[in-house]
Amino acid sequence: MRFLITNRCRYAAAALWLAPAAPLVAGEGAVAEPPITDADRTHWSFVPPVRVEPPELAGDTEGELGAIDRFVLARLRREGLGFAPEADRRTLVRRASFDLTGLPPSPAEVEAFVSDESLDAYPKLIDRLLASPAYGERWAQHWLDLVRFAESDGFELDKARPDAWRYRDWVIGALNDDLPYDRFVALQLAADEIAPGDPAAQQATGYLLAGPDMVDINLAAERRHVFLNGMAGNVGETFMAMTLGCAQCHDHKTDPVSIADFYRLRAIFAGAVVAPKKHRQLGATVREAGTAPPESFVMVRGDFRRPADPLSPAYLRVLNPAGATVPPPPEGAGSSMRRAAFAGWLTRPEHPLTARVIANRLWQHHFGRGLVATPGDFGRTGQAPTHPELLDWLATELPARGWSLKEMHRLMMTSRSYRQASRGEGEAWAHALAADPDRALLSRMARRRLEGEAVRDSFLAVAGRLNRKAGGPGVRPPLPREVTSTVLKGHWEVTPDTAEHDRRSIYLFARRNLRFPLFDVFDRPDSNLSCARREQSTTAPQSLTLLNSAFSLDVARAFAARLEAASPDPGGQIGAAYALLFARPPDAEERRLGAAFLQSGAAADEGTEPALTRYCLALLNTSEAIYVD
Repeated sequence: MRFLITNRCRYAAAALWLAPAAPLVAGEGAVAEPPITDADRTHWSFVPPVRVEPPELAGDTEGELGAIDRFVLARLRREGLGFAPEADRRTLVRRASFDLTGLPPSPAEVEAFVSDESLDAYPKLIDRLLASPAYGERWAQHWLDLVRFAESDGFELDKARPDAWRYRDWVIGALNDDLPYDRFVALQLAADEIAPGDPAAQQATGYLLAGPDMVDINLAAERRHVFLNGMAGNVGETFMAMTLGCAQCHDHKTDPVSIADFYRLRAIFAGAVVAPKKHRQLGATVREAGTAPPESFVMVRGDFRRPADPLSPAYLRVLNPAGATVPPPPEGAGSSMRRAAFAGWLTRPEHPLTARVIANRLWQHHFGRGLVATPGDFGRTGQAPTHPELLDWLATELPARGWSLKEMHRLMMTSRSYRQASRGEGEAWAHALAADPDRALLSRMARRRLEGEAVRDSFLAVAGRLNRKAGGPGVRPPLPREVTSTVLKGHWEVTPDTAEHDRRSIYLFARRNLRFPLFDVFDRPDSNLSCARREQSTTAPQSLTLLNSAFSLDVARAFAARLEAASPDPGGQIGAAYALLFARPPDAEERRLGAAFLQSGAAADEGTEPALTRYCLALLNTSEAIYVD
């Protein structure tokens, strides 16, 4: 039984609407707790970031290099390396477009950028992409991976959550509005306490409801215990990149986090409940029922039936050398205000982890790997930063720029480091490959494969079928029978409006027990767990799906129809296909092969797909279609 409970603590999260329940037995006494030593606090990520001025570099007489490039180039030069050549403009516009919007640039956008000879052409491109509604849709998915978002409970019943999409839409809107990151964090933890008069802000507390819920647990006390443990663990993973969940049953094996530390943090959330319907206007949100949350305990060995002595809420000791305490609620408050206090502590500019963690996450998504290569673990088992001074500079720059994430995107993407080519040749290139094989020193740019969502969205975009409608309940497009036959009846009722089926991938219904087939083969993470970095496998089902699925064939047909509308002759169709899919013109050999294929395909057997459709399907199955240089 204890094994079952322990695993439920790791992989489940019970719902906040459960009434607080008292422990089943009397307390077992005090729990011994190891002290936090000075040595514990010297781990690099537990020390507040210290701003180091970028190094002065020989040859940068005009000050052309920004702060990021001076840190990166100084490190490269120590290894006898330098920057790779700058990527060409077509590569840059495609790279930037996918990075910020998850969509390919249109041929008109590519040509406008290529022909713009002004000195600020590239910064203007970045600003335009950041201003696009597609930016929030792209970057919200990265955040939803972290918080375990789905629109169903998971486990055996996997019941749908009809209002879960409102939190997803809140995240998209907050990112598009460039809500300061400190506010973005605080509202998700405590909007009901921080902004009680703002109904729209209350949707942010959907974060507290995002995880899975085993609704068939027999005991309310167990269900709530599982939820609170999952919540505390995800707070550590999402905002601090600490594996706090490891301490829910025993002291952390590697980091200075005790089981008492874990349950003190958990106590901050102990009073949270789902707001009654009369107190909410737009779906499930969180509030506290009064200023006196239920008593909290260390649960011995993680067993909800074995509470130790009561304890008070507190911040993690290793991150709190000054001994700041969770204050009592002010007079007249309607809740304990614990979560608001925690949000304030977490978003202090001098907090050792908060700004470092999000700066590293932004860097990872733009450069292919973080300055800390373990973005979900800044503890002792994680890797140390490759450029510690740069990471600290970014962590101090974020609050200095008003916690603006868009400012940080702009800073990173306009750097010379970001504008490097991902492919090259010659002696210098060979030396860089040998000296920096995994690009840890940033001697070149990454060549990265698109996630499944971006693959689907880009295919729909080039075929002219992408429906850009924003927001609303999750959409259920048709799925193969072999997929729907594996789920419970009624769990995938196809959306009647066929136009909805071509919405962006972030708006597809996210069911925990059924991952969309294309996303599944391209490594979409399990929404029961927080994912800081997606795996990238290379498997046969990926190629088979892109070549043989009904979706790929439908897209190829629509793509071919678009090319026929663009040009009546094969040469024009080939040029249009490359412009739409690859943001470049075909070279002479590509034109020759394409023309030969279309000409030979015209004599294909009756009943097969037209040559142009098969040509489009072939192009969609090239590496260039799903990789970004």
